[in-house]
Amino acid sequence: MQKTIKKSSLATHTIFALILTLTIISVSVVFTLAFRPLYYLDISALDIPGQSGYTKEKIRENYDVLIDYNLSFGSDSLEFPSLAMSEPGRIHFEEVRDIFHIFKYMAIAGAVLSIGGIVFFVRKREYLYLKLTSILAVALPAALGLLVALNWDWAFVAFHHLAFDNDYWIFDPLTDPVITILPDTFFLHCALMILGCVALGSVICGLAYRRQKA
Repeated sequence: MQKTIKKSSLATHTIFALILTLTIISVSVVFTLAFRPLYYLDISALDIPGQSGYTKEKIRENYDVLIDYNLSFGSDSLEFPSLAMSEPGRIHFEEVRDIFHIFKYMAIAGAVLSIGGIVFFVRKREYLYLKLTSILAVALPAALGLLVALNWDWAFVAFHHLAFDNDYWIFDPLTDPVITILPDTFFLHCALMILGCVALGSVICGLAYRRQKA
């Protein structure tokens, strides 16, 4: 009987650790999407004005519209202030926003479940889920970070093949000049920021576990 209880308890901790890990990942993605200073720094660092031919002001204006569109929960259409857009390009951005919708809903639902789970385990004075979350949340950045380090271009293309069932993500600068202000290196920086945020979540969970067990 005692073994059954222990197994059940371990399963409960493991399930909650998975929920908490997915919440950390989702929050990290949404936070990185909303963290505009990362792109603002890259405008100068990557010489986006020189590469695209647009002024820094126009670049920021069009980027802000794109981020507002992806952060919105509404059904409004994307309209760039000063950039043309093809129909395939419009469809691609709609698909991208659908993906971000998933992460936003996961972040919200995960936050609610995580708060409830933490309160539940704190009352029981059980903290194994923190250790498990710390392990899971550091394993993912380590695995993905290795892929990025080995071949970012391959990882970037592979992600798009997995996430989309068409080739609309391959933009023609003549019909979709927005691609000229979104260099691949910026997306690399976004990936590194997401991995860094997830790793930070792992560290926080690990430190919290050590403190509770001390």
